[in-house]
Amino acid sequence: MPRTTTARRYGKPSKRSRAERMFAELPQSPVRKPPASANSQDPVKDVTELLSAIRIDEEPVAPQPRRSPRKSIKATPVVVGDSNDEGRSADAKDAEKLVESENGALCNRTEDVSPDSSVETDENKTTEGSSAPDSASSVAEDTSLRILTWDDVCPPGDRIVKIAEASYAEVYRVTNERGTSIIKVIRLDSPIKAQTKQQVKAGLVDEEPRSEDDVNGELQISEWLADIPGFVVYKEKYVVQGKATKELLETHQLFQRRMKRQDPGRAQFYPSPSRYLDDTKFLVVELGDAGTALEDWELADERELWDVFFLEAIALARAEETAMFEHRDLHEGNLCVKRVRPASERTAASTGFFGFSGLDITILDYGLSRAEDLSVDYAKPVAFDLERELSLFTSTHASQCAVYRQMRSFLLRGDRKCIPAEGHKTPYARGIDGPLSWEVYAPYTNVLWLAYLYEYLVDSFRGKKKNKAPSEFQKETAEMWKHLNPEADDSVPCFGSAADIVCFAVESGWISAEQLHGASASMLDREDSIIVSRDDAGDADASLRRSPRRRRETWDA
Repeated sequence: MPRTTTARRYGKPSKRSRAERMFAELPQSPVRKPPASANSQDPVKDVTELLSAIRIDEEPVAPQPRRSPRKSIKATPVVVGDSNDEGRSADAKDAEKLVESENGALCNRTEDVSPDSSVETDENKTTEGSSAPDSASSVAEDTSLRILTWDDVCPPGDRIVKIAEASYAEVYRVTNERGTSIIKVIRLDSPIKAQTKQQVKAGLVDEEPRSEDDVNGELQISEWLADIPGFVVYKEKYVVQGKATKELLETHQLFQRRMKRQDPGRAQFYPSPSRYLDDTKFLVVELGDAGTALEDWELADERELWDVFFLEAIALARAEETAMFEHRDLHEGNLCVKRVRPASERTAASTGFFGFSGLDITILDYGLSRAEDLSVDYAKPVAFDLERELSLFTSTHASQCAVYRQMRSFLLRGDRKCIPAEGHKTPYARGIDGPLSWEVYAPYTNVLWLAYLYEYLVDSFRGKKKNKAPSEFQKETAEMWKHLNPEADDSVPCFGSAADIVCFAVESGWISAEQLHGASASMLDREDSIIVSRDDAGDADASLRRSPRRRRETWDA
């Protein structure tokens, strides 16, 4: 996922606020409150001006992964360079020779681990020990954070369900009389029981505790994106310490059994809660309820294909504009779907194809993401260094692994040719722009994940209908797919960012200008934590006395 363009500024410079210039009035989650006064400008005219500068180049233009000065250069959509060797740089040829010469066994952590079905039943026989020194990350020592127990997070009467495993974190849904929250549980550097003999023999691997820098970076990105429709609502963060409850252990075991039924070769990377000690610490980030993971959502009809795809594209386009954001891990487990209103019928008089399903989406998990603070000139970006996880690129266990390789290949080569798994064993390999760096801004990575989503939706819908014929969605978007397809011929130009795809959809008449741009800006309401600490349990007003909430009343210009 490399930097090829600056943040995109389409059309004439605008004096309007950022919210007015962004795509502000699509179906949103949660519902936003409109301001008192509406924008009097003509949204159709504004979008027309925005789109006037967008085109897919007829002639291929070489992509430029190196970072260029922000806010000063107009972007050009990324396209594939000429396949002819003539005119190629010596660095590019050297990079290709390096890739072709690499040989050796794959470093695939997923495929090399042999799961043991008896692990869960034997975990309580663990010998006391510690897999980490008794020193929690300084995140846990932040005096502004509440320190809770697992009994506080899910006391009797509340319900906790494990729903996913994200990068370096487990994800649970907690429900009680105050509402529903999603909690992302990140283990800090702290003691934990040693593995049992069965676990060691089975080769089970514990996910490493997160470093302070990684945790703080992900939380910072969460804050930057929290006011953008389509991204998860941030509520609160706190530290949870101590032994697990029976409910936490049970939902962990149920999740592991369900995952192994779906994928018998799947390994267990997160330690069982039965191994938690009194000093085991977690940073817990509480988020708004995003709905159901796309991988567990059954697509009902083609209206859902249109909305899920373009809601994700528009959310990413907004995030590109707001924070030069790349998700870099946007598979079907990190995209949630939720019904917010009844579906409506598309009639002969209807314009476009977007907005009829009644669905909304939420993008989760910024553990591998990249973003930066655009309010500070030349601020250092927040970016997870994926060179620390080369197994992402060598693994072939899941379909999403191909996208990781496509991202890294683009950083190394600057085009759409994907380097095979065995060519990703050298960390910080030299590419066309020098040693590989994940700090560069490369919105084309968002395009790669949108291509992945497109194929996932099409294949899932075909499987539901048991029909191999192309859907109407597929037929209508065939021209878009030609430029979206990462395996397209070199002569076919490609989109450079999610924003390019959204503009293409508007030009094609699939999304109306009113849907995209709107006549007024609005803001997200912050949601309160539903978790009440044990110290507050006897207080009648405990449910109202939670951490301070901030609400942004205006967008920064």
